[in-house]
Amino acid sequence: MNNYRATILSIALLLGNSVNLRASVTGPVPSSDREGPASQVCQQCCQGPAAIPGIPGLPGPVGPMGPYGQPGSKGDAGQQGEIGPIGPMGERGAPGNTGFKGDDGIGLPGKIGPRGVPGIVGRIGETGVKGQKGEPGQTPDGSNQRVAFTVVRTSSSDTSTSRDTRLPFQQTQTLLPGTSFDLETGTFTCTVPGTYVFTFSVLEYTSSTTLNIHLKKNSDWVVTGYSGDSTNQEQVSGSAVLVLHREDTVYLTVLGRAGSDSFHFTSFSGFLLYPK
Repeated sequence: MNNYRATILSIALLLGNSVNLRASVTGPVPSSDREGPASQVCQQCCQGPAAIPGIPGLPGPVGPMGPYGQPGSKGDAGQQGEIGPIGPMGERGAPGNTGFKGDDGIGLPGKIGPRGVPGIVGRIGETGVKGQKGEPGQTPDGSNQRVAFTVVRTSSSDTSTSRDTRLPFQQTQTLLPGTSFDLETGTFTCTVPGTYVFTFSVLEYTSSTTLNIHLKKNSDWVVTGYSGDSTNQEQVSGSAVLVLHREDTVYLTVLGRAGSDSFHFTSFSGFLLYPK
């Protein structure tokens, strides 16, 4: 209804303008000449009355989207504001309720504390009188005491006609502490039980026909050395490894005549290989 009224009003306005236009046109009749003011008047007067405007058309379709514009320049970064002051501390809250006791845990050992200051050294007393040297004691079984000996003859002996004659010695070359050896009887007595090694070397005297040397343990024969050459001197030797107990004895017996001199051609040796 409103659109209808607007259309009628527009038509009335256009008709009024047309009447005013016709009343205002005066002057000479336009000529056929195209020059001069008459031609201009003709152009104005030859126009007919204005037509009634038509109804406005419908809106046209939406045009295509235009291209994107260029991005604008980045603005300047603002300055960081100052840090504000720390606010006042709040009031202390009320203590909380006591919690339940936890299970006993196994903690790690603590660090070792620093070492304490050394104590004061006590005063050294006066040196007492040195006591007398005690009697040598007996070595217990299983001891690691070292036992060894080497004995020699420095002269020849009388001729022996019995295999039970012990060969004596005149000089000790080696006799470690704790070693028991009797030169007059040529007898070694065991004081440290264990395994021993024994060796002997005896020179045959030139005038004897034969020479027998026996190594004995207690009264048992162990090894024997023999020489039967009466024209030349020979060296009779032997060795043995024996297991001895305390108070066991080891010695040499001679049948014939053993020779020797300052060069020690006759000798007897023994040592503890390892204790029992």
